[in-house]
Amino acid sequence: MVNHMILQGRLVAQPELRHTQNGVAVASFRVAWSRKYKETETKLFLNCVAWRGTAEMLCKHFDKGQEIIVEGELNTRGYTDRDGNDRQVTELIVSQAHFCGPKGGGSNQPSGGYPENQFDELTGDDGELPF
Repeated sequence: MVNHMILQGRLVAQPELRHTQNGVAVASFRVAWSRKYKETETKLFLNCVAWRGTAEMLCKHFDKGQEIIVEGELNTRGYTDRDGNDRQVTELIVSQAHFCGPKGGGSNQPSGGYPENQFDELTGDDGELPF
């Protein structure tokens, strides 16, 4: 069976970095996206968890509102809340995270086009390729 999910959305809040008792980094965050059908828009949210280097990279390079692509396994786990009730949570265990959207594309950045000078014009020797 295959359990692999790829999701593109925006970070709802700044990723939260913690460490286990053994010193392993773990980051928790939520990704939001929307889906439109005719004139109805549904907003969806998914809790995500990243471990070790992926967790540290996320917390260092991603901010609230920024577009992100995450890959990983969908997981459901149970726990008992403070009132003694059994609860279940479904979350994405992130194995990879990718940048997408405009550079520095937080929620306060204008959406849309890229800067005109994003790509430098290639100049130089038009001779044979070195390989």
